[in-house]
Amino acid sequence: MTTQRYDLVVIGTGPAGEKGAAQAAYFGKKVAVVEKAREPGGAAVHTGTLPSKTLRETALYLSGHRARALYGISVTLDDPRESVARLIERKDTIARLESARMRDNLARHKIDYLQGHGRFTGAHSVEVTHADGSITQLESEKFLITTGSKPLNPPEIRIDEPDVYDSDEILGLEHLPETLVVLGAGVIGCEYACMFAALGVKVRVVEARNALLPFLDTEMGERLRTAMENLGIAFTLGVKWKRVDRDPERGLFCELVDGQKLWCENLLFAAGRLGVTQDLGLEHLGVTADPRGYLKVDEHYRTEVPHVYAAGDVIGFPALASTSMEQARVAACHAFGISYKSPILTLLPYGIYTIPEVSCVGETEQSCADRKIDYVVGRAMFADNARGQITGDLEGMTKLVVHAPTRRLIGVHVIGERASELVHIGQAVMQLGGTVDTFIDMVFNYPTLSESFKYAAYAALGALAKRS
Repeated sequence: MTTQRYDLVVIGTGPAGEKGAAQAAYFGKKVAVVEKAREPGGAAVHTGTLPSKTLRETALYLSGHRARALYGISVTLDDPRESVARLIERKDTIARLESARMRDNLARHKIDYLQGHGRFTGAHSVEVTHADGSITQLESEKFLITTGSKPLNPPEIRIDEPDVYDSDEILGLEHLPETLVVLGAGVIGCEYACMFAALGVKVRVVEARNALLPFLDTEMGERLRTAMENLGIAFTLGVKWKRVDRDPERGLFCELVDGQKLWCENLLFAAGRLGVTQDLGLEHLGVTADPRGYLKVDEHYRTEVPHVYAAGDVIGFPALASTSMEQARVAACHAFGISYKSPILTLLPYGIYTIPEVSCVGETEQSCADRKIDYVVGRAMFADNARGQITGDLEGMTKLVVHAPTRRLIGVHVIGERASELVHIGQAVMQLGGTVDTFIDMVFNYPTLSESFKYAAYAALGALAKRS
């Protein structure tokens, strides 16, 4: 068994692991990363963020969804098996490209890449077991845990059934089913529901809560639900599932607590995830995971053991690739007293890749009411926007939340295609402490969806004028 010494050892090479390792190496630290999977990237590259977004775009293309909306053209998938093969092929291509990019980035920073299972054996040591059975011992001053998360598989959901999938396994679907039940109306459940509905699958979403994505501004959540219903998705809200089972004659079903049975060809369970902290040897560190496998950290992403940091999905909310990268960079800088990167700013945008997209940053109407913030809103519909009319994106809307006494922009909410891009216009103004007047003064390209910010600003100013 060989022993190698480093300044930082990173366990896991998803977005957080890659960026945290590169940040430390950039400042001259000797860094090693340990990855159990065959390729770097974690769930973001192989089973989550990029695959689901790639599948979404491919589904929209193959189904002719946008063509139907614009020109009334009906597109039929002649061979559902072939269409799934195309979906998976494109997804796999993107994953390969991103994994290669990550390997190149690690190599460029002179970071040692070790493939194998990493497990702590002491306060400053990790044992890496490779596929061939050989073992490498790593000793390090600091550690960063970025092992990510995995789907929750409760006992009442029979994931071992051939037609029952979790959010990782659904990517292995071999053909498009006629019917799909999705348990969970969170981000993952809603995204996959839209994707399959666009391909002509009859989808029903079941959620124990009375609303989907309750963290959204209520109006935006309602608009999204309407858009999803227009896509053909049915909802059963406010009722929890009881069990998933199979009838010998009729096939797969999900029984709800009210006795209702939902029959389906396939079922996707997308309600919850767990931190991947099992068999990491945390007991040798004195670090304890919570019952869901997540690690507790402070504002510097330091665990209860000062030289051990954690970032990304393994620490739980918000579990976004975008924030995970920044968390790891902050952790790496703090670990070595580097002043380059301070704690993450509080304005974190959310991007939800449903059909249509939804993205938001800052206050909602509900949070303003709860916090007794005096506010007004301004809205601009894509149906009234020239670019929206050209592209057929008539369900879209830009909504601004404005602090009434100061006219400062405090919230931005966008629904429609490219919402996850558009929201950053408002985010930049908010970050700089700008007012709604900024959009009035700006000159936007015409025709563009970004021009909707100007007209939403006019609407907000109109709301303010009515008060005087």
